[in-house]
Amino acid sequence: MSLSCCRASGAMPKKDEDAKKPASEAVPDRRWKLQVFYLCFYGFMTQIRPGESFITPYLLGPDKNFTQIEVTNVITPVLTYSYMTVLVPIFLLTDYLRYKPVLVLQSLSHISIWLLLVLGTSVLAMQLMEFFYGITMAARIAYSSYIFSLVAPSRYQRMASYSRSAVLLGVFTSSVLGQLCITSDDVSFLTLNYVSLGFVSFGLVLTLFLKRPQRSLFFNRLKEAVDGAAPTEMDKMAGGDGGGGTRGWREVALCRMLREVGALAKQPQLRLWSLWWVFNSAGYYLMLYYVQILWNEIYPATDNRRVYNGGVDAASTLLGAVASFAAGYLKIRWTLWSELVIGMVTAFQAGLLLLMNTTSNIWLCYAAYVLFRGSYQFLVPIAIFQIATSLSKELCALVFGVNTFFATVLKTIITIIVADKRGLGLSVHPQFYVYFGYFTLLAVTYLLAAVGVGIRYSRHKQPGEVALAKEPCQVPAELPPAQEQRLDAGIVRA
Repeated sequence: MSLSCCRASGAMPKKDEDAKKPASEAVPDRRWKLQVFYLCFYGFMTQIRPGESFITPYLLGPDKNFTQIEVTNVITPVLTYSYMTVLVPIFLLTDYLRYKPVLVLQSLSHISIWLLLVLGTSVLAMQLMEFFYGITMAARIAYSSYIFSLVAPSRYQRMASYSRSAVLLGVFTSSVLGQLCITSDDVSFLTLNYVSLGFVSFGLVLTLFLKRPQRSLFFNRLKEAVDGAAPTEMDKMAGGDGGGGTRGWREVALCRMLREVGALAKQPQLRLWSLWWVFNSAGYYLMLYYVQILWNEIYPATDNRRVYNGGVDAASTLLGAVASFAAGYLKIRWTLWSELVIGMVTAFQAGLLLLMNTTSNIWLCYAAYVLFRGSYQFLVPIAIFQIATSLSKELCALVFGVNTFFATVLKTIITIIVADKRGLGLSVHPQFYVYFGYFTLLAVTYLLAAVGVGIRYSRHKQPGEVALAKEPCQVPAELPPAQEQRLDAGIVRA
């Protein structure tokens, strides 16, 4: 009877619910809403770089007058090398320094990029520009994980979607703005780069007003334990509840978590989607880095107003956002169909690469590029769901970090062999044939694996598995900060 009264009034359950919450969640801090809004505004504004879509035609045009060989085989490969070199240090420093210093470094690197684009005249200056670009890409983890330090774990998923939406909207706005300036107002690429320099300088000012959090995911956990928050994976590995262990987790916890990640690799779905992340993202980014050179080869426009890179980037960003959203509503039995879905999408991407490389119609090439990016972004959230569902927040961050690192290593190896002048030094068309062969090999491998899964399933059908077919793809309550880095990875300069 009393329980019914409590349910009717709604007062007691709310009190009990609050009592179960950690102290950090039970007492709401109204300032976090303003901080989240400011961070999303910051994420939007730092993406406004209208000259970004036109860097390659700018380098190849009369403003800089570099040769296509220099851009393809000497300048662009530095981006891959830089990213691999700084990825792990920035990943660790982001958490240890509590985000804000790395965001300042990212803003300073953005300013350096556009100063070098405007003032630099040598190949060495452009290589240095690509080096700073690698720093900005690696530092994206600071923005994507910063928001998790501002809110309670129950709000992680919603806040991650807010920050992600702000970034996508910024990229879309930047691409449209750049295209309108080039097409409608006959603005030169140099002027557009001055505009970009102004925006990134404003981004540095915004960075200075960000609040430096007191806690972070790995290195700064003790304060949270004092506040009464439930012990996390890292706290437990530190010994006890995170508040009074004699051994600091800095010495042992990260190594123990890495060993645990190695043990988790035995899980079929985790292993499959991690391998997809490594192999497919490596090929995806190689295509992005060199596609503008391919466009210039197919259609060497002498009139800047007929260069539509910004519009194509805007369309691909929009399609990628729609595809990512739609993937969340795809309800199939992933333990049975994952290999087939990956294989079909990868085969589709291989066909698009072949079309991009063989067509002489620039609009067909543009369309294939938009579809390629959309198909990749379709699988990204599915991979996040499959990897993150059974892992803690900290292990998720490590898994995504390890996957990204291995993808970067693979991308670097391919770049050294295929693109670098010290390797084969292939021009852009032969390179795209290599990428087509790479994705074809991946597609065949995935489809053969799908056949193997189907045969094993037909021979050893488990009655308990039938119920799983009705279960939707669930989004974990606490997605890791590393997911934003993976998602934002699709938003890079081609």
